[in-house]
Amino acid sequence: MEVNVPASKAWTIYGTTDLMMITLPKYLKSVEILEGDGGVGTICRTTPLEGPSYLEKFTKVDNENLVKEVDIIEGAFLDYGFNFYRIRFENIVTGENSCLTRTTLLFDIKEECVANISLVPIETSMKIMKDITEYITADN
Repeated sequence: MEVNVPASKAWTIYGTTDLMMITLPKYLKSVEILEGDGGVGTICRTTPLEGPSYLEKFTKVDNENLVKEVDIIEGAFLDYGFNFYRIRFENIVTGENSCLTRTTLLFDIKEECVANISLVPIETSMKIMKDITEYITADN
């Protein structure tokens, strides 16, 4: 998604725990940071508006290349036959005052659970990116 702010400004949201806090009222009941400060190794208990909580771990926070990866390590998709589920956020410089934000959902699922791929929230991920874009540009 194209954003009319410098990539470094978008990264102040995408590269931190602020991303979860901004999306909290619309998509989540709560986010509790159990361990860490937003860097690699940070573990959060995330509770969606509907459904049980799950644990996420920040496995990559690359401030130079503006890439963050968050793995679900307990609950959520792992309870539905997914072996692995990762959310990757990237801010890509396109100009002095513009960037692209990209969210990629990476996963592996057991063959017998392949029907559960329909649970992957592609539309919700797009709505969240749009909301974050509006937040970042309104603050500009």
